[in-house]
Amino acid sequence: MGEEGGVLMVREFDAERDCEAVERVERECEVGPSGKMSLYTDLMGDPICRVRHSPAYLMLVAELGEEREIVGVIRGCIKTVTCGKKLPRSARNATDDPTTTKAAVPVYTKAAYILGLRVSLPHRRMGIGLRLVRRLESWFASMGAEYAYMATDSDNSPSLSLFTRRLSYQNFRTPSILVHPVHPHHDLSLSKNVQILSLPPLEAESLYRRLLSTTEFFPRDIDSVLQNKLNLGTFLALPSDTNFANMESFLSLPPESWAVLSVWNSKDVFRLQVRGASKLKKMCAKMSRVFDRLFPWLMIPSVPEVFRPFGLYFLYGLGGEGTAKVRLIRALCKMAHNMARKGGCGVVATEVGVLEPLRAGVPHWARFSCEEDLWCVKRLGEDYSDGSVGDWTKSAPGASIFVDPRDF
Repeated sequence: MGEEGGVLMVREFDAERDCEAVERVERECEVGPSGKMSLYTDLMGDPICRVRHSPAYLMLVAELGEEREIVGVIRGCIKTVTCGKKLPRSARNATDDPTTTKAAVPVYTKAAYILGLRVSLPHRRMGIGLRLVRRLESWFASMGAEYAYMATDSDNSPSLSLFTRRLSYQNFRTPSILVHPVHPHHDLSLSKNVQILSLPPLEAESLYRRLLSTTEFFPRDIDSVLQNKLNLGTFLALPSDTNFANMESFLSLPPESWAVLSVWNSKDVFRLQVRGASKLKKMCAKMSRVFDRLFPWLMIPSVPEVFRPFGLYFLYGLGGEGTAKVRLIRALCKMAHNMARKGGCGVVATEVGVLEPLRAGVPHWARFSCEEDLWCVKRLGEDYSDGSVGDWTKSAPGASIFVDPRDF
C-alpha cells in the first residue's frame, strides 16, 4: 500500500515492525517546547488504540530515506453520524412549524475523522503532513465518506495553517472540553432528592435513539458504543418522586425533568501526563494534596498527581429536559466522579457544545479545561446533499453536540 514520492513513502502502519518507531515520534511530538507545560499521551503500546473501536479505520506512516526512518504518522476513522434533522412525510402535513423536534428524524451522513497527525520535529515544513492527510483523504473517498473533520486547539497555528489554508478545511464547531480532578480521599455527596438508575444497554439505546438521535454527530451505531467493553454504563437521573413502569412508558411520556449520561473507560485505552511543569508548580500541587490528606474535613481542593501518568473516565451522551435538568446532570457528574475514584482515575472529562444548556451542571476546573476545541470540516463528496440539510459545512451550530467517546 506504499506510495513513493522521491525519498518519501507513505504506507499503512504495520503493527509487527512499526510500534517502536511510532512511539518515538509520538514522544518527540508531545513533549512540546522547553520550559512550557504540555500534555503527553501514553498509548500503552497500542498505536491504533484511539481508532480501534471505530467501524472503519486506517493508520498511515511516512518513511524517509533509504533507512526507511518513520518521520510521520496519521490516523483516521469513518462512521455514519447525524448531520441534521427533518420531519417525516407523515408529520409534515400535521404541522406548519418546520422546526418541530418531537417528530423530527435524523439525517445521516458518512463522516471521516482525522486524528493523531504527528511529524517529527527535524522533518517539519517538508510537506510530510500534507502528504499524509491527502493520502488519508483518498482512502476516505474510496470508502464513500462525504465529509472529513479534525479537532485541534484554537491557537495551534501550524495545524490550522495546514488544514484551512492548504487543504481547504473550514472552521466548523467550537465545543468545550470540561475537566474535573478526581478527589483522592472521599466521594462526592449525592442529593437525596435525586434518584439515579443504571440502564441496560438495550434500554439505553432506545432512549438515545428516541430522544437524542437528532443531535449533531450522533453515531448511527450507538448500539456498538453502548455494548463496547469500555462503556461502563448509562445512567438516568430523575427527581426522587418520579415513577414510571418501564422504559417504553418513559419514552412515550417522559417526566417533566430528567437527565442522562454514559461513562467511558478511557483509562484502559491511554494515559495522560503533564510534562514541563516547574518545580514550584509541582511543589504547590503536592502541598495541596498533603493538606487535603491531613485535613479532609476542610474539603480543600487539591491538584491530582498529573505529573505522573494518569487515566480518565469520559462522560458522553449528555442529555436532559425540564426545569431540574441542570441539577440532575450535576448529580450524574458527581456519581461519575465517584466511579472514577474507585477506578483509580486522575480526572473525569466531557466535551459539550458551546451553547449546551446542560453545561452549567457540569463541575469542572477552568485551569484544566479547554474552552474552545476547534473542529474543522471539509466536504469530500461534491455531489452529495440532502434536501433538508444541503451542504453541512454551511449549517449553523445547534445547542448540543454528541461527542463519540471513541474519538476523544
